[in-house]
Amino acid sequence: MSTICLGVIVGFVAFLIYTYLGYPASLIVLRIFRSRERVAALREWPRITILLPAHNEARVIRKTLENLLAADYPADRRRIIVLSDASTDGTDAIVEEFGPRGIELFRVPERGGKTAAENAVVPLLDGEIVVNTDASVHVQRDAIKALVREFADPSVGVASSHNVSVARVDEHANYAESWYVSYDMWVRGLETRVSGIVGAAGCLYAARAAIQANVLEEALTRDFAAALLARAKGLRAISVPEAVCFVPRIGSLRREYRRKVRTITRGMETLYAKRALLNPIQYGTFAWILASHKACRWAIPHFGFLALLALACLAPSSMPARWALVAVGIAGMCGLLAWYWPEGRRLPRVMAVPAYLVIGNLAALHASVRAMKGYHDPIWEPTRRDAVRPVPTA
Repeated sequence: MSTICLGVIVGFVAFLIYTYLGYPASLIVLRIFRSRERVAALREWPRITILLPAHNEARVIRKTLENLLAADYPADRRRIIVLSDASTDGTDAIVEEFGPRGIELFRVPERGGKTAAENAVVPLLDGEIVVNTDASVHVQRDAIKALVREFADPSVGVASSHNVSVARVDEHANYAESWYVSYDMWVRGLETRVSGIVGAAGCLYAARAAIQANVLEEALTRDFAAALLARAKGLRAISVPEAVCFVPRIGSLRREYRRKVRTITRGMETLYAKRALLNPIQYGTFAWILASHKACRWAIPHFGFLALLALACLAPSSMPARWALVAVGIAGMCGLLAWYWPEGRRLPRVMAVPAYLVIGNLAALHASVRAMKGYHDPIWEPTRRDAVRPVPTA
């Protein structure tokens, strides 16, 4: 029995190391053998449509629209549409104030969720490229041009931003989110050089009109599906380091947990709907990247639970197992304290990383249970974030 328990623990540790270290190390090796020719620049800036989904965003929508209007892109080559998912807080009235400046309001009279609103606006899309963004972020002035420029390469179907996590104040309860976002952006950069990313950043990404025009099931998430749809059409999704988007951190890990449960559940539904892309015979390296980046990360808490049971079995006769259980217990206590930590008050940084990891993996476990039960949550509840300043904080 002890041999089996030890094998489970060793297997979990190996899987964990592969997912977060071995996989990106493999990408580093592979990129040496993958060189791409420089593609000619665009002869002129194409017509684009910028979509901004919103539900009850009156608190931030005015600043967001000013930010988009200030973007460095020819005004006569872009169209900005706000998708109001039956907002009731005055969001629509604020958007209508911007009508003389070229902002259009598309209101969905009954809430159907973000994907449903995006489906409904498809007939109004014009231009070659559709840029999708979010009401709570700050888009760097040259970010949209940086995204659109990549479509000079005919193999690119989706171009995604480089996200920078920022906080309203330095003493932020969700400090570790910055670390995780930086790590994820690094991995996406490696994937871009090898084959392509497996999901766009929902806060800012651009897609060819033929990809955006796909009507999706309402339980799916479009930023993830866009990259998969592109690959199915023989196109790549890439991460663009110059397209910087500042994303405010969520003020508490409790709200971060709820956001992760919702987004991972929808992500799992999306992956299941597009599971054919996991076929390595047909999709080669991309299938491996998709499995490593998404499926492996989501599987960690399941294998971790088995490893925890194995540690408990070994603990009576093994001092290392007992110390490992103590370490897990400390991390769990950090997560519990962070859950009840007052929003806006400083969480000690020594607690931030273990708390974030615990809550993130519990959210993935919770989401998998919801997904297996067939729980659909198409009604979109935007994540409420602090106002963002375009200067990253550590």
